[in-house]
Amino acid sequence: MLCGVELVFKALSHPGRRELLDRLFARDGQPLGELCEKSELSRFGVMKHLRVLESAGLVVTRRVGREKLHYLNPVPIRLVHDRWITKYAEPWVGAMGKLKATLEGRAMTSLKHVYEVYIRTTPEKLWQAITDPGFTQKYFYGTRVESDWKPGSSIIHRRDDGAVALEGKVLAIEPGRKLVTTFLSVHDPEAKKDRPSRVTWEITPLGDVCKLALTHDDFDGETKTYQMVGSGWNPVLSGLKTLLETGTPLAIPMPAAR
Repeated sequence: MLCGVELVFKALSHPGRRELLDRLFARDGQPLGELCEKSELSRFGVMKHLRVLESAGLVVTRRVGREKLHYLNPVPIRLVHDRWITKYAEPWVGAMGKLKATLEGRAMTSLKHVYEVYIRTTPEKLWQAITDPGFTQKYFYGTRVESDWKPGSSIIHRRDDGAVALEGKVLAIEPGRKLVTTFLSVHDPEAKKDRPSRVTWEITPLGDVCKLALTHDDFDGETKTYQMVGSGWNPVLSGLKTLLETGTPLAIPMPAAR
């Protein structure tokens, strides 16, 4: 059985699959029919390659009404980068960095960022890691989360110097399963002007692992927040997985305000 890293490299090895990733980069959140348009691949070929990309976690799907939409998920690329790429030659770093920059580019007309990561842990421990300030400080850019976790209550992420980096409100909460909050990047002067967007965390237990799905949406167009979080969530999710599976946090600094 192939491991996660092998699945990612296998998925990226075929030009047809890379073409599909390029199509989703050009416009994220497409149904199968649109992905088949202007493609040299048959409908069956597109479906086959999408299954490989989904197995590697590079594409995730969401059903909207009758349509099944496909989204890029750059988290596996980030995990490969964090775990392996920095150990090897600089040409590899440059090549993967370019690919990572492409996959982490802004979502297109759907104005939604969708991520999935599989973590070897329990729902209880994963929920604690999301809501406990002692945990978030180790993977969420050094910030401590603060909230009483009741619908309508405030939620903030505070730096060591006391400054608030992120703030929002709890919209919905199902302990151990789902958390929906608003999101405002107050650490960035330009992003602070945006209307608060929305973040949804969903935990699905799958045997001895949990699937964590994170969706960031409800943007007023291609705002500064929308542009920033496209790459900003990847270190958070990568750090969360590493922390829970190894007990060792990743050193990820908070991006500087620009």
